[in-house]
Amino acid sequence: MEIRLRVAGVVFVLGRRGVILNRRSILVVLRSVELRLLAVNLRRVTHTVALDDLKGEVFGLLVLTVAAAESAIGLAILVVYFRVRGTIARGSARRRRG
Repeated sequence: MEIRLRVAGVVFVLGRRGVILNRRSILVVLRSVELRLLAVNLRRVTHTVALDDLKGEVFGLLVLTVAAAESAIGLAILVVYFRVRGTIARGSARRRRG
């Protein structure tokens, strides 16, 4: 159990650093947010396995499913935005308003 919690902590820190260090690329920010969500879910499932709680494991699977759908929708939005604007850099959305 301790190893899984450490792995979840490392994954969460990597996701946090990705958001903080690379703010220009929207794809990296989205991937980093997904890493953070995965780390929290791994911690939750680790605790529910230790407590022998099946409801928590099912909830973890539900969270993973929703996260996958969110990633697919976010990526589709970025693809459409790229086709319209020609770039997906974070600063370009603010510059082209108006």
